[in-house]
Amino acid sequence: MQNPRTAWLVYAVLRLLFFAVPFGVLYLLGIWPWIAAVFAALIGVSLSVIFLSKPRAVASESIYEWRNRDRTADDIVEDEAVEAAEDPEIHRVGGIIDSAETSKRSPRESA
Repeated sequence: MQNPRTAWLVYAVLRLLFFAVPFGVLYLLGIWPWIAAVFAALIGVSLSVIFLSKPRAVASESIYEWRNRDRTADDIVEDEAVEAAEDPEIHRVGGIIDSAETSKRSPRESA
């Protein structure tokens, strides 16, 4: 199952079935709809974790490939620099002191 479209289709249809079938059975047994929905969701998640690992892996791989389809090494460096500038808590590599170290220093030490 290497085709991402097939993996997405199989994953989506089976996830819906893994919820709808238990919900229908529980609802027909006379269980309140809210309780039936909660149990059907738990059953659906459990079944998808057990049986849908391969379609889920192919689908997530296709997301990763789509996200990184045209990124060069320069783009990756630029993205990391922008993220580091936006978030001062990011620890930097390459000899630059991280923000946790600078916050521990007294004003005299940093001058």
